[in-house]
Amino acid sequence: PPRAMALSLPEAAALLAALAAFLLLLICMIAYVTAVKMPTLHRHEEEKFFVDAEGRKEPVPSIHDPSTKELSVVVPSYNEEDRLPLMMDEALDYLEKRQVFSFCIQNSLSMYYVAMKYCKKYGSDKVRVLSLVKNRGKGGAVRMGVFSSRGEKILMADADGATKFADIEKVEEGLKNLQPWPNQMAISCGSRAHLEKDSIAKRSYFRTLLMYGFHFLVWFLCVKEIRDTQCGFKLLTREAALRTFSTLHIERWAFDVELLYIAQHLGIPIAEVAVNWTEIEGSKLVPFWSWLQMGRDLLFIRLRYMTGAWQLETRKCN
Repeated sequence: PPRAMALSLPEAAALLAALAAFLLLLICMIAYVTAVKMPTLHRHEEEKFFVDAEGRKEPVPSIHDPSTKELSVVVPSYNEEDRLPLMMDEALDYLEKRQVFSFCIQNSLSMYYVAMKYCKKYGSDKVRVLSLVKNRGKGGAVRMGVFSSRGEKILMADADGATKFADIEKVEEGLKNLQPWPNQMAISCGSRAHLEKDSIAKRSYFRTLLMYGFHFLVWFLCVKEIRDTQCGFKLLTREAALRTFSTLHIERWAFDVELLYIAQHLGIPIAEVAVNWTEIEGSKLVPFWSWLQMGRDLLFIRLRYMTGAWQLETRKCN
């Protein structure tokens, strides 16, 4: 019988290297071919207006217009009827003392009446509710809020109130320390990295493994200088918000990573500031599947920018 062929170690290594190169090339091709070349910046006709405290429809402002407030706060919220009121009460109590803000709540239809209570109480010059025709994901909702903001600075804040709102002073200080801002652009990120040891003690081994895996992928593929990319408490100058969000493609959980990836490639200075944070029950993040989706998005962020399927350019929302 013919002798069985056996590969030597160098030949086996060469074969494995060739297979790995082929798989990488295949993944790059898939990432390029399936990419939506330009971000979705379209507004439906109903999204071009908000309802004021008296029930009248008013056109939403544009981030391309000059700022008329010192601070705008964008709160993405979807089915947050239980958690939003606590966050809003704390935030508005704090901000009323400063009188420097406008609030923009991105909401699902089921939350409309909950959110409108704050509009009627504080007036539509301070609180505005933007209803989306369909669920765009957290990143897509934040973008629509940012594009409708009037503030010289724009804060992203989660509806669960996990970060104490008074910690805005810390991220403001982080932004101030980055001056002089190149082209009026800078970003200050709230961070929970200093709480990591305590949080690990409360998590299962599986969730801890997922967390470390996600952090490694973020560092390896996209963002190396920021330890906590996912804290939903970020303060941007108006120009930085315009440049980053008009380029943003990811609209789900990993949008923060692409936002910071874009900022780094545009040379926007970024500060990371420790903030107080408490885990609030009711998270929409499903540990395994959401992290799997984010891992895929991280890989595609890197490959699509690397292959030129996505471009770092500013576009105007309609």
